[in-house]
Amino acid sequence: MNHLDLILTLTGGLAAALALGLGSQKLGLSPIVGYLLAGILVSPNTPGFAANKDLAKEMAEIGVILLMFGVGLHFHFKELLAVKRIAIPGAVVQSAAATVLSMVVMHQFFGWSWTQGAVFGMAIAVASTVVLTRVLVDHNDLHKPIGHIAIGWLVVEDLFTVFVLVLIPAVFGGTVSGGGALAMAIGWTALKIVALVAFTFLVGGWAIPRLLTMIARTGSRELFTLGVLVIALGIAVGAAKLFGVSMELGAFLAGMVVARSDFSTRAATDALPMKDAFGVLFFVSVGMLFNWGSLVATPWLAVATIGIILIGKPLAAIVIALLLRYPLKTALGVGAVLSQIGEFSFIVGTMGRQYGLLDEKAFNVLVASAIVTITVSPLIYRSVTPLDRWLSRLPGMRALAARATGAPDNHDLPGDDQERRAVIVGYGPVGKTVARLLRDNGFTPAVIEMNVDTVHKLREKGIPAIYGDASHPDILKAAGIERADIFILSASSVDMGHEAIQQAKSQNPKIRVLARTAYLREADELLNEGADGVFSGEGEVALSMTEHILEYFGATDEQVDRERDRIRRELFGTVEA
Repeated sequence: MNHLDLILTLTGGLAAALALGLGSQKLGLSPIVGYLLAGILVSPNTPGFAANKDLAKEMAEIGVILLMFGVGLHFHFKELLAVKRIAIPGAVVQSAAATVLSMVVMHQFFGWSWTQGAVFGMAIAVASTVVLTRVLVDHNDLHKPIGHIAIGWLVVEDLFTVFVLVLIPAVFGGTVSGGGALAMAIGWTALKIVALVAFTFLVGGWAIPRLLTMIARTGSRELFTLGVLVIALGIAVGAAKLFGVSMELGAFLAGMVVARSDFSTRAATDALPMKDAFGVLFFVSVGMLFNWGSLVATPWLAVATIGIILIGKPLAAIVIALLLRYPLKTALGVGAVLSQIGEFSFIVGTMGRQYGLLDEKAFNVLVASAIVTITVSPLIYRSVTPLDRWLSRLPGMRALAARATGAPDNHDLPGDDQERRAVIVGYGPVGKTVARLLRDNGFTPAVIEMNVDTVHKLREKGIPAIYGDASHPDILKAAGIERADIFILSASSVDMGHEAIQQAKSQNPKIRVLARTAYLREADELLNEGADGVFSGEGEVALSMTEHILEYFGATDEQVDRERDRIRRELFGTVEA
């Protein structure tokens, strides 16, 4: 191996992913399409530059670990419970239907074994979280009933993926033969999994929050990022080496432990951006395994697979939703948004290939099907509304279309209330005073603070508090910026303030923003970023001193008010103070 192979593979793979990912984004497609095409471009199967396949695969492993850590970090049972009536039976039945359909089609028409068909079916049964979320966001449906159902559905599919990743090594990782030996192998693996879960939640649940608290008190972002990465990679490697189960399961459990601490949001914003870079390399490495020759030799296999994903899976989801008495449009939307495959399909497919369950042609079809379905899925979702209108005109479909949207689960879905909400950044003397006054006047304030001890104290008092940097969109979202009426920067860091104001306005354009700054010269910058009012320490001191002097030397209230207004205009201009 050439000593430059690592840097060439990183540079070539990421550069191609950037160019083609940007091109896919410009065309309105998911960047995943571009990443897969980038892998094909830099693979040994195409002319020109060829990245090192083995190195790309090793780096992709880090991406898979961080991806599963992120899944655990964002896994919330309340999201599942909110739509449990449809999400649990729907995802289970739809995944089973896709798996069984794949088994039958692959065995009857292509001569595969039932086991190969099952593993392939489990790979294509799982939709891409990245693509599904992007489609819902693009159509402003993420926070509507259809979005809640789809996210809950994905949570169950994530659990299904974890189960498959545990099952494959348990069944096919050894040299077991016979039903008794197989049962013993599965039982032994189950015991090791129980031991891993117990160790992770009991020992890790005690040690990890204390470790992260100690690191957070240093105030070093680099150490915090390093700590989260060590936890994710360490537990993943420990799961494989000490407990003999997959690293993916270990990473998933590590994410769940961190999610139960006060550091979940900051871990997602500060540490997991590395997941994106290594995740891109995962898609690039998948694309590098693609072989055009093998696909051309088996075109009907690709057609059958795409048919299962675009027709079989959506139909199963639609039928389940209708049987559970959901309206036609909701059923069509769920089916449309699930009509694709992505990152988890490749993880299952890669493991299947590792254990000799899937060959090169099967994996090539998986890659080709992902590219096609990721491209087509947004177009299918866009056609849901006109299709619902057309079907609603048919006599037999009118009753289905007339059902109340989301009626079965409305009591479970989060609703809007009439409380006035505020998000306050910083809980120093200024922030503390503002928060108290807002509470006294009917507001519900949430505090964003970088001091972990302060966050703990606020939560003990029942005050909503988020630990993290307010310039990160996920931190603002966790604080409820989307529903807030006012956003207050009580800390005087202008560098952080710029980005925080931009992110707050992007998530809630109607929110009123008030900012504090130490120096008058910085006020215009914050106003230009979108602040509605800026309060300067220099200006307020000058104003207070002037008022004191005038009152001491006998000025009337009218004179004091007149001078106060004049000084405000001179010092602040258009700034409110």
